[in-house]
Amino acid sequence: MSDYFIYYLESNVVCLIIFVILLVRDLLSGDRQEKQIKFDHALIAFMLYFISDVFWAAVIAGVVPKTKLTVTIANFSNYLLMAGVTYMWLRYAMAYEHVKNRERVINKFAVLFPFVLTTIALSVVYAVNSELLFDSELNVTPLFNAFLIVVPIIYIVAILVYTIHMAKAEQNRDNRLGHIYIGAFPLMVVVGGLVQTLLLPRTPVYCYSCAILMLVLYLQSMEKKISVDPLTGLNNRGQLLRYITQEVNNRRDHRRTFVVMLDVNDFKLINDTYGHAEGDRALILIAAALRKVTKESPIPSFLGRYGGDEFVLILHPINEPEIDAVIVGIRDAIDNKCREEKTPYLISVGAGYDEYRGGVDTIQSCMQRADYKLYLDKQYFKLNAPQKAS
Repeated sequence: MSDYFIYYLESNVVCLIIFVILLVRDLLSGDRQEKQIKFDHALIAFMLYFISDVFWAAVIAGVVPKTKLTVTIANFSNYLLMAGVTYMWLRYAMAYEHVKNRERVINKFAVLFPFVLTTIALSVVYAVNSELLFDSELNVTPLFNAFLIVVPIIYIVAILVYTIHMAKAEQNRDNRLGHIYIGAFPLMVVVGGLVQTLLLPRTPVYCYSCAILMLVLYLQSMEKKISVDPLTGLNNRGQLLRYITQEVNNRRDHRRTFVVMLDVNDFKLINDTYGHAEGDRALILIAAALRKVTKESPIPSFLGRYGGDEFVLILHPINEPEIDAVIVGIRDAIDNKCREEKTPYLISVGAGYDEYRGGVDTIQSCMQRADYKLYLDKQYFKLNAPQKAS
């Protein structure tokens, strides 16, 4: 057995073990959400590719006899699994970015279509004349390499374009970096593959690059679990408090800092009438409306769920009237979401805000003032505009 194959085998086994550990850790997690499940699917695709890559190396090194059958199995499995890896990552990216209607059958087929079409074309070419794919010495031809990379390129470009678009629209630095990581990951994996192919053909650079990048993303996802509210996907209370206690975030180029407290009107009535699952749906709907308004607003902001049906928005406007416009936009966005989702009840929010002035002022005092104004707004709602769930 060649030293090359032993080294290649050891490297892939180490990477495979790392991925198994990540997968088992995820599977044992109690709260498995869509993004986590899609991430696990990508992990499994990578693991299968590592196994296929070892078989390919065994054929190249002569450990497995190099016949037309073994060459076909090795290269076709690499083709299928390389496409599978990028397809699974695209599905994960769609879940991460909350792409609408991603689970509709027609949309799932549209995503899968390039892979299906290319696989049919590859099979037809092989059946008609396999020498177009493998030469007389059973080495792959440029045509096979073209088939090998076309589907991954399509998926990688789609991921990159969409995540860059989302990153440009994102105001929060941490969230922006999250979009960039998701988009850059498959690109960096390709770079690792090119380095192995062009510069270090006898070193499993691709395997190492996949393992390192997946570890980085896994650690980032763990950090996000600590800082993100699992129901709404917004920053949680801990992350919110970390943000508002950092003085650097409270002062921005002649901008002022305001704390806006938001609370759902008659939320208990929604829970009591329609159940807690519907109450959760209402909170998710409100979070989506808040996220939409803050993304579209030119005012720097930080958004989080404070607890229960309370949300906190930190705004850095130049002038105070800008805040009233944001609150109006939030209420309009919630109304629109209710119509889109055809909820059997009306959702409205109370809002109160106050300015954090710095100096002897504290963020806790500012939040108390904003909370009192929120209370007054909710009292006004009860007296003048009662909208009961029905």
